[in-house]
Amino acid sequence: MKFKRSERIVYMTSYLLSHPNELVPLTFFVQKFEQAKSSISEDIQIIKDTFQKEEIGIIATTAGASGGVTFKPKMYKDEAKDVIETLCQMLREKERLLPGGYLFMSDLVGNPRMLNQVGKMIATMYMDKDIDAVVTIATKGISLANAVANVMNLPVVVIRKDNKVTEGSTVSINYVSGSSRKIETMVLSKRTLSEGSNVLIVDDFMRAGGSIIGVMNLMNEFKAKVKGVTVLVESKEVENRLIKDYISLVKLSNVDEYNQTFTVEEGNCLEKF
Repeated sequence: MKFKRSERIVYMTSYLLSHPNELVPLTFFVQKFEQAKSSISEDIQIIKDTFQKEEIGIIATTAGASGGVTFKPKMYKDEAKDVIETLCQMLREKERLLPGGYLFMSDLVGNPRMLNQVGKMIATMYMDKDIDAVVTIATKGISLANAVANVMNLPVVVIRKDNKVTEGSTVSINYVSGSSRKIETMVLSKRTLSEGSNVLIVDDFMRAGGSIIGVMNLMNEFKAKVKGVTVLVESKEVENRLIKDYISLVKLSNVDEYNQTFTVEEGNCLEKF
């Protein structure tokens, strides 16, 4: 079957979008369409120019016998600003305030469209960090971590607070919760993360940062390198925060549980764009 150039470009675009951060050999498309490598390269250039013009993402090509093409999803600053503004508007709803100064976010982390945007935004900030896995803590951080990992085309590593038979051999540590000051436990299966991996830690909410420090300590047991920490929401008014180097999308402050008032503002994430 003979394919027109327009048909080839539609297929190639669709394929690259569904295989982010994956090197696709040019020979794959050459054999698929029975076209010369030079023709496929011209098709790729058209896609590359369009993606750049419309700020869809980056098309990177690698020369040589083992060369190919890679689609790297990227969010640009204007779109990132819109995402943060939408997040802030959603989180400013008065009825979201929960006892203890937390925010109700289950509807937000259950919103596929919003999570896709947030995932793309976080992935963009770590595009060049050579990440091997996205790490989070069960349970509310899982959907957020999945959204990030989907864009980066990486596995998700879920740390749990109890040991399960289905996890096999595990590594566990005790840590001090930053908010309650209680001694708690973190557990991770030995098969889940390869030793020496580069990891990105993602979580939905951070107060003092005790849980994040616990995750970092657990990563040390795997000799993993933490390349970044990102939280969806941080509580701004916290004394003696245990972690200094992190990225937040949104900041929560001026919490008054009695009057049900609080302030939501953008975090420091836009500094990365």
